[in-house]
Amino acid sequence: MPLKPSIKRFFAFTVFIVLASLDNAAAGVLPPLYAIIARDLQASDAALGSVTAVYILIVAIAAVFWGYRGDQKSRKPLLFWGTLVWVGAMLLTSLAQSFTHFLLFQMVTAVGVGGISSLGFSVVSDLVPAHRRGLALSLWSVSQGIGASLGALLAGTVGASDWRYPFWIIAGFGLLFAILFLFTREPLRGHAEPELKPVFAQGKTYDYRISRADIALILRQNSNRWLLWQSFFYSLAYGSTVWIPRWAVARVQAEGYTLETATIVGNLIIAVLSLGGFTAVLSGHLGDRWQQSGRGRTRLAALGLLVSAPLYAWLYFIPFRNLVLPEGDSFLQLVTAVLLAFVSNGWVILAFVVAFTAVTFQSADPPNWSAMITDVNLPEHRGTIIGISRLFRAVGNAISVWLAGWLFASLTGRLPEPDNYAVGLALFQILVLPALLCYLILQKHIESDRQHVIQQLTIRAQEQNPPL
Repeated sequence: MPLKPSIKRFFAFTVFIVLASLDNAAAGVLPPLYAIIARDLQASDAALGSVTAVYILIVAIAAVFWGYRGDQKSRKPLLFWGTLVWVGAMLLTSLAQSFTHFLLFQMVTAVGVGGISSLGFSVVSDLVPAHRRGLALSLWSVSQGIGASLGALLAGTVGASDWRYPFWIIAGFGLLFAILFLFTREPLRGHAEPELKPVFAQGKTYDYRISRADIALILRQNSNRWLLWQSFFYSLAYGSTVWIPRWAVARVQAEGYTLETATIVGNLIIAVLSLGGFTAVLSGHLGDRWQQSGRGRTRLAALGLLVSAPLYAWLYFIPFRNLVLPEGDSFLQLVTAVLLAFVSNGWVILAFVVAFTAVTFQSADPPNWSAMITDVNLPEHRGTIIGISRLFRAVGNAISVWLAGWLFASLTGRLPEPDNYAVGLALFQILVLPALLCYLILQKHIESDRQHVIQQLTIRAQEQNPPL
């Protein structure tokens, strides 16, 4: 008995969501292990931070290439081979015996990960009806957050004894879902657009594909320009958060615990503090509702950033005093002690409340930003514009990561750990202001650009399926 189309779509969507989480796990596994890998490979924290910065840039450059090629031809083969590239490179990374080899294999990993970030987004936008776009992309966003948290959690737990174990685990799951991906069916391009329903109802396909000349048109569009700049400033403000696990480890060390114990406990605490990210699903749903007013997504995303920035700044100065940890005991005992702290330690409870609220409001940005950039671009342009946005975001992230590392080092002589991390991370929240300004300007253009896309799709549908 053949499966229903809805079940096939759900299976494909699930596989894409898991792949998106795994490629973020591949990226998120490194920062929590900076201290341990630096010690093993005889490198410095700053050198490992540079690996992350270069990794981010290569992911973005690769995303532009993968996205453009995906807008020209079938996306399924590209996604499959891109997944195999990063899976193989993660396994090779685990075998690195020198910093040079580690850097090389991480750069190859980045090339493969870049394919998921742009091609996967394009595919998901064709799987889900346009009026549920915010909700679907919120699940996409949440999966990325879960992946990054999973990578950090693996790093802080099994990676504390041997940093290579998390790389093996993530690569293994990546290979499994690459195989499952072969059983999915690529959605028809433009299938989710209501204006194109008459075309698909007649058994026809939407055959428009991107050309090089289209790139200039994409970049000249007002909404695209301000969404790209917003993503740059957003990344400039929040790219530094890759150092948050290091801040948490330093907080635990400040209470007198060893690096190994602090690495496990600090990353467990960060995993719990990140739970607010799951509310992105609600934010995506609210964005779908608010969008009925035309500029609802923009206002919701801006409100989230406005509230979250000062909360993050407050979080970084909350200490983890009076922690009671069974140092040297089993991992399960440490987990139990950390969970107990979240219901009995006032400082940890305060950190959780502040972090949960901050992450909840910040989570309004990613799904609604993604839905907005989808709304104002034609189906055959979406992989490319997402690839370009990854480049803007990567430059912002790379600058932020590098500046943060430099700032922490410069503050070390003036402030002890973890105060240097707290002050440095808090200063980056000032950069949320230009991101908010971009949203303010975007409100003037986004509705007219969205209507222009709707008109183009309507005209094309009539050309392919003219009335009798």
